[in-house]
Amino acid sequence: MAIATTLFDLSGRTILITGASRGIGFAMAKACAEHGARVVLNGRNPDTLAAKVDELAAAGHDAEGEAFDVTDEAAATAALDRIVARHGAIWGLIANAGVQHRVPVLEFPTEDFRRVVETNLTSCFVLGREAAKRMVQTGGGSIVNTVSMLGPIARPTVPAYIAAKEGLRALTRAMAVELGGRGIRVNAVAPGYVATEMNTALIENEQFNSWVVGRTPMGRWAQPEELGGAAVYLMSPAGAFVSGHVLSVDGAMSVAV
Repeated sequence: MAIATTLFDLSGRTILITGASRGIGFAMAKACAEHGARVVLNGRNPDTLAAKVDELAAAGHDAEGEAFDVTDEAAATAALDRIVARHGAIWGLIANAGVQHRVPVLEFPTEDFRRVVETNLTSCFVLGREAAKRMVQTGGGSIVNTVSMLGPIARPTVPAYIAAKEGLRALTRAMAVELGGRGIRVNAVAPGYVATEMNTALIENEQFNSWVVGRTPMGRWAQPEELGGAAVYLMSPAGAFVSGHVLSVDGAMSVAV
């Protein structure tokens, strides 16, 4: 059952969440569903995606799946068309799908740099552009991009990720400025270190884990569900005049010295 109040009520709104088969994406999808949204989960593996859709449906939420690779422009566009055909409109897009590749910059292959940028930045532009075209026709909507604490600050071995996420911050601002007059808000959520499947190797590395815990003022990793509230806020009436904003959810790590 939905637990939304009027301020955070997402009832009647259809929201597509990419990279929603696990981790942050699923947490955001679950939070939006709990506040009344119809959520469309995206992932590349149809079986994994179906299991997550079933999990939400079993809890009484309105959930469905769209399996496609976000870097496939034709597939992404077709998925948006199917969503609009089924429901008449798409209100929200949470562009969360992303990949990581950790190699020192002097050894970083160009093909891997392009792959990370294509997934973490270019796909967000394509999906955002195509979703916005459809939102304009039905009175507006909200787009939320998942960026990162990294970008304004950096660490070794992830140059492509940092470049893509910083580019996505800039794209968020550019789209907010251009689309605000069309009834579309564009914002971003910037997580710090989150205990997701993608970070399993880092969590299991005792030295790195100790560094994260010691470096984060709140003294721990974030849990995926702690990103859900940020997504709900930026999608809901509570954030009705918020656009072009990057909301940090990093336990104050990015502002600590």
